[in-house]
Amino acid sequence: METTELIKKVRKIEIKTKGLSNHIFSGSYNTAFKGKGMAFTEVREYIPGDDIRSIDWNVTARFNHPYVKVFEEERELTVMLLIDVSGSNEFGSTGKFKEEIITEIAAVLAFSAIHNNDKVGVIFFSKKIEKFIPPKKGTTHILRIIRELIDFKPENKETDIAIALKYLRNIIKKRSIAFVISDFFDNKFEDALNIVNKKHDIVCLRIQDEREKNLPDSGLLRIADAETGLPYWIDASNKKIRKGLKEWHLKHDTYLKSIFSKAGVDYVDIFTHIDYVPPLIRLFKKRSNN
Repeated sequence: METTELIKKVRKIEIKTKGLSNHIFSGSYNTAFKGKGMAFTEVREYIPGDDIRSIDWNVTARFNHPYVKVFEEERELTVMLLIDVSGSNEFGSTGKFKEEIITEIAAVLAFSAIHNNDKVGVIFFSKKIEKFIPPKKGTTHILRIIRELIDFKPENKETDIAIALKYLRNIIKKRSIAFVISDFFDNKFEDALNIVNKKHDIVCLRIQDEREKNLPDSGLLRIADAETGLPYWIDASNKKIRKGLKEWHLKHDTYLKSIFSKAGVDYVDIFTHIDYVPPLIRLFKKRSNN
């Protein structure tokens, strides 16, 4: 991609996602991921955007200026984004590709994290680890992540979620919040999910396109497998074929919900034709209430 075009795209995503983060997600993020099990360490001056529930009223009264309590996890929380860059995300039937939704959601989470003084790192994965960006703080770092999300070209088109989870366990030594953002067209990561979720707090964001589940009655179609590149013909007017595709997806949905539940992992389904803000807020609220 040309540099000028890339800069424009980065800027566009920055404006949209930073706005969402500042006005919608920051408070929800703080409550959902920093509200439990934290050891008090010190106080600091209040900064606009801090959770008012963390105000230390005794210190505030003494100095006639608001101060908030600082907790150990708050100072050291690391957010990891495990981004699926496999070929199946290069699909979209309603205006946006899955990979575009993934980019925006990753950017929103990254801005929410740095707004709360957290580090953010990224693991790009396909069937292998494509790229690792170590956790850091700061807007410049987030803009680098957005540039990579927009312009990154994977070497492999297939998916292996287990490899990404195992890499996370090995490369990030301290406990982190890890968002796995993928369409989850994989059925070989259950063991890795169970093991890694004991060390890290895994949250799964599943990006889907409705057309993948419900094929239209549109006659003979020539399509290609996004992950293998192999082309083939399919008769979309055949009811058995459409029914078979739908049943496969329903079975896969049941399988994913089952392994997420067994592992104790929070997850949310996000579709390309529906605004991703409400489901993310529901996820945050669910975590806050647990």
